[in-house]
Amino acid sequence: MLTAEDFTRFPLQMWEKVLSKVKKAVVFMDDKCAEALHWNGGTAALLEAGARNLKQFSSFEACGANEPKAVFVVSTLLKGRTVDIIKDIISLSHFQYCVVFTTVAHSVHLLANNVTAEMEGNPVFEQFEEKLCEWMGNMNYTAEVMHVPLVFAPVSQQLLLTPTYAHLFPLLSPDLETLNAKRPEKKRFGSLIDIDVHSVPAELQIEIRSLTSALNAMFEATGTREESFAVGPMSRIIAGELANHPQAKNRRKTAPNKASIIFVDRTMDLTGAVGHHGDNLAEKILTVLKPLPGHVTDVQVDMLELTSLQRTPHSQNTLAPGCLAQNQSPVAQTLWEAMLTSKHKEAVMEVRRQLVEAASKEKLPIKMSMGRVTPEQLCSYMQLFRSSWGALESHCGVLQLGLAAAQTLRHPDLPRWDSCLAFERLLLQALGDSDFLTVLKQLLPLMKPRGGGDGSASRSREDECGPDELILLLVYLYSLADEAQPAHPNAEEDEEEELEKLERELIGALTFVITRETELSPLLQKLTGCANPEELTTERAHSSVEDMFETLRGLSHTRDHLKQLRSVYTASDGVHQATYRPFLRQILEEVFHPERVECPDIEHMSGGLTDLLKTGFSMFMKVSRPHPSDNLVLLLFLVGGVTPSELRLVKEVVTTHKPGMQVLVLSTRLLRPTDVPELLFTTQRLAPDIAV
Repeated sequence: MLTAEDFTRFPLQMWEKVLSKVKKAVVFMDDKCAEALHWNGGTAALLEAGARNLKQFSSFEACGANEPKAVFVVSTLLKGRTVDIIKDIISLSHFQYCVVFTTVAHSVHLLANNVTAEMEGNPVFEQFEEKLCEWMGNMNYTAEVMHVPLVFAPVSQQLLLTPTYAHLFPLLSPDLETLNAKRPEKKRFGSLIDIDVHSVPAELQIEIRSLTSALNAMFEATGTREESFAVGPMSRIIAGELANHPQAKNRRKTAPNKASIIFVDRTMDLTGAVGHHGDNLAEKILTVLKPLPGHVTDVQVDMLELTSLQRTPHSQNTLAPGCLAQNQSPVAQTLWEAMLTSKHKEAVMEVRRQLVEAASKEKLPIKMSMGRVTPEQLCSYMQLFRSSWGALESHCGVLQLGLAAAQTLRHPDLPRWDSCLAFERLLLQALGDSDFLTVLKQLLPLMKPRGGGDGSASRSREDECGPDELILLLVYLYSLADEAQPAHPNAEEDEEEELEKLERELIGALTFVITRETELSPLLQKLTGCANPEELTTERAHSSVEDMFETLRGLSHTRDHLKQLRSVYTASDGVHQATYRPFLRQILEEVFHPERVECPDIEHMSGGLTDLLKTGFSMFMKVSRPHPSDNLVLLLFLVGGVTPSELRLVKEVVTTHKPGMQVLVLSTRLLRPTDVPELLFTTQRLAPDIAV
């Protein structure tokens, strides 16, 4: 019988194909594949399989005369810059045997080369093998080129991420304008829902087809016939491409297993993605700790407290950081699951329990204490392990997760989390009582530089909002703009003018806040294109904020095409406060409805002609159409990212409504709140970089 575990095992099975080729080889790997490997056994898996070394995929790397074998693992098409780098490395080395793995299927290579005809074999890969031999300097040397979908990272038992597609994000209203600008007036799209895969730029087509090819490979390996459903414009395109995949049609005829997959656009619910209502430890860890270099998901954990080194300005460069991916330790994996899918308090207590258990096993002199868990208490437990190298090695996974928790709990940025939560709650209540203009005005007094614009220290407190938090609050509020009380019908024109005037004030105030920063956060660097405040001019900051507001204005219309699930807001009824109602919860409640009600917004995409015939017959007879709850395995694919809080929500809803069903979440990335403005305002959504 098919289980969710069959899907979480698939990435490891794909990496086995790479491991079978790395014996006595130097491996060159790009960042996206390295991140996928990080969650699939890491460098240790390569070295245990016999690899001699792992190097960055860069023109500045090469091998010596005593290293005749190379394996290249890349997440891009074999063209352009990728080919140049492979050629550079081979030219500077003395290889006699080269193997190249690409995560992009041969059919997508044909598409990228504008070949539409069906072709025997893999001519693009065969031609590239000849080039490799040419670069090695001898046509009798060995070269192999193959496609393996190394795109999935099993971050937990409940979550598969696709680091290769971390920047794939649903299209927004500015993208619609860009597409329409290149089309004749009579052929312009009325809304995002009208866009099909052939209407988007070639780079995005390649990214979508590469993703659907990887999903098809996963269903092939697990012997699964999928029923696809979609909510949102980008999800419709992806689900449609999966349904029309040439190999998928043959697979569906013979596959012994069945599963449902629902694709959901992240833009259906941006409120949940930027909000701070998630009572979740993992979400806070991902937010306050620095990301691992080259990684989208994992973070750096400072390991200094497990050593006798003194903290100095250079000590961080002395010691390699720890991380959250603990593939080698079942106990650490269980703890990570708890941190991801439990409430904050429960997760912190589980961290303490695991540390106490580990110390007791090693007979370390631990002092038990009950009551509230503090970061100091956790650190005191972990410092006991310094005295025993064996204990440190045995429990390294749990200790890294414990350090991540302690460093987050005492992080100076953490108080801002509660400040944002308090503002969000105030805004939620105000939306039920006032029009959008009135609620938006409440943000204006917050738009002040740190330390006060007049030299006073009015905003120097740790819990005060900086520019990042102000941008998050703007996204939060604009995503809920349609939930506000409507303006008086006679005052609509006046309100439109007032809103424009207020937005100009907010743009000016936020520009001033950004230009007064003494250090630019990663988000501000991406937003403005400047690495430090010295480069940043007022004009540049103002232009960036203006562009940001162009996108903000369209955020409240992302659910306009839906018939039923149009709101994520429940107004106050005088007894209960106004609340945010997660879109994902609404989807799952529809799927698990005991009467198997058909939701018009969850569109079935696998049917093709059969579905059209059923639609026609349903006009005069009762026809049973596929429903997401028909199968015991349900995959939820969130296009654009998922938050740890949503993972907990999925677990809770399934346990309550349908405990017998197995649900696996797939997504392009694990979101921290500040990822969302980056994806909204700085990502080239129409031209992702897989095609480079």
